Amino acid sequence: MRCVAGVVVAMMLGAGAPSAIADGDAAAGQSVFNRCKICHTIEEGGPPKQGPNLFGVYGHPAGTAPPGSLHSDALAQSGVVWDDATLTEWLKAPSRLIKGVKMTFRLTNDQDIADVIAYLKANSPGAD
Repeated sequence: MRCVAGVVVAMMLGAGAPSAIADGDAAAGQSVFNRCKICHTIEEGGPPKQGPNLFGVYGHPAGTAPPGSLHSDALAQSGVVWDDATLTEWLKAPSRLIKGVKMTFRLTNDQDIADVIAYLKANSPGAD
């Protein structure tokens, strides 16, 4: 009986648990991304600015932007692949995810983060 009760409790806790990442809206993310445009472009083949062009970034390793893009050695050596979880952490606090990075901009609103991630996915061919 103890085992069955434990399974029921685990199922009840899991059923009501919110997802760690909110569903994002790419159109809303485009609006939020306007804050990122001071340092980044997102058009295919677009030039880097202070930071790299972010077209196609979702699903790719960090720090692998084309030559001439500005990113730190820490980013290139991190081993991070940009997905929902890593982008969420990155957008909340870049230096907490990867020590020694140059980016200091942060988003604090979870929905804004989810929306920007949806926008990055929409501009990354082959992303889910």
